[in-house]
Amino acid sequence: MRVLLIDDDEKLNALLVEYLGRFNVGVRAVVHPDEGLHALRVDPPDIVILDVMLPDMDGFAVCRKVRESSRVPIIMLTARGDVADRIVGLELGADDYLPKPFEPRELLARMQAVLRRGATVVSEERIRVGPLEVNWTTSSARLNGQLLSLTPAEFELLGMLVRNRGRVLSRDRIMDQTRGIDWEAYDRSVDVLVSRLRQKLGDDPRQPTFIRTMRGIGYRFIGGSDE
Repeated sequence: MRVLLIDDDEKLNALLVEYLGRFNVGVRAVVHPDEGLHALRVDPPDIVILDVMLPDMDGFAVCRKVRESSRVPIIMLTARGDVADRIVGLELGADDYLPKPFEPRELLARMQAVLRRGATVVSEERIRVGPLEVNWTTSSARLNGQLLSLTPAEFELLGMLVRNRGRVLSRDRIMDQTRGIDWEAYDRSVDVLVSRLRQKLGDDPRQPTFIRTMRGIGYRFIGGSDE
């Protein structure tokens, strides 16, 4: 589990990094909301722990900004236990709410419960295949942890191939089902797009790791194996 913790209480951050680390939970702790929003964009976590009382921008505003582009689970923390605060946080899209002070083991239990409830959504929005991760929430892909510089067309194609792993996709089906791409009829634009995607994946078409050409038919995503 990868956690993004946004809280200006550095002592609490250090405690949670140490405690959650015992359970193989990786925590990236930041103290300023702008830093947290940047971290969310460049390295999306599995869950966000968000304090309400933050400098320059409170947790409610941060939650609202996160929900403009992401459905990542959010647990909000606050020193104020007012029912109104809890209601506002939940209405803005938070998944759970924990008043301070709290026991770290309760936070861990709530994190696990939130992720169990959202397991289906997470699996639909982010898929890992070997060293490759595709994230539909952020329209991004990473290979060995490194962000790939993909055009929208390349990302759409990669997403379609990954979601149909092991299946042969004809060129016509790719053209029909890949959104946002203006294909030119009767040309080899699908092949050109596949070639560009392969280059960015470092995939050798003669000995493919990810995309196998099915001669006369189309392509099949083999997901890190040669089968």
